[in-house]
Amino acid sequence: MTVHFIGAGPGAADLITVRGRDLMARCPVCLYAGSLIPRELLAHCPPGARIVNTASMDLDQIIEEIQAAEAQSHDVARLHSGDLSVWSAMGEQLRRLRELGIAYSVTPGVPSFAAAAATLGAELTLPGLCQSLVLTRTSGRATAMPEGENLAAFAATGAVLAIHLSIHVAEKVQAELLPHYGADCPAAIVWRASWPDETVVRTTVGQLAQAVSSRMERTAIMLVGRSISAEDFGESRLYAADYDRRYRPLGTAPRFPAADTAVDTATDRPLGHDAA
Repeated sequence: MTVHFIGAGPGAADLITVRGRDLMARCPVCLYAGSLIPRELLAHCPPGARIVNTASMDLDQIIEEIQAAEAQSHDVARLHSGDLSVWSAMGEQLRRLRELGIAYSVTPGVPSFAAAAATLGAELTLPGLCQSLVLTRTSGRATAMPEGENLAAFAATGAVLAIHLSIHVAEKVQAELLPHYGADCPAAIVWRASWPDETVVRTTVGQLAQAVSSRMERTAIMLVGRSISAEDFGESRLYAADYDRRYRPLGTAPRFPAADTAVDTATDRPLGHDAA
């Protein structure tokens, strides 16, 4: 018996990974965070599966459900929104399972910040502008921020910020960012990225708080940085004609093997052909 922790993606039912979908399809028990996961995703569960919404449950109750499944040797699909590596509360569940000797696996999902960037049509790391992205949040009732992890410290680096779970304190966020980014720095708010009712507001740091509408809840992400709406940036050297790289060495004409020819990915040459 295994508990499969699955990142269910940002919201759209077709933004779950193939691995996650296939795991769901063979698990007779599914525990899902119903406050953030659309019911359409549950269509991947097998007929007759026990489906439990954990939104109103505490940690002990969730573990009890898992133990009940273990007693029947039933695999469990444990769905969390977005990707499991950030703000998923997976860590405390894994610790309990390790203590109980219950096997588990982890399947990553599409994170919400990536869905928000896709909605904006934005590459967040652009040559000459930004090469770092900080995923962060402000302190909340459930989780306080450790000392040293604050918006002002991150903003001082000039990196792009993806600020989660903080839309309710947008004025505070704006005040901390203004001295570092300036009022004209591009910003955007994406609420329920990839959902049918997705809402996008493009704004600036100087207008960030005013851009928040009453319908936006804590699931909104604020993205701040020069790359969000930039057009004046350098081109990557990756595709420059004069850039010597392993797959495209200077002074050689590209060789394209036939469509049905296997290629050695280590050398980019057709398998079975002489190295010369």
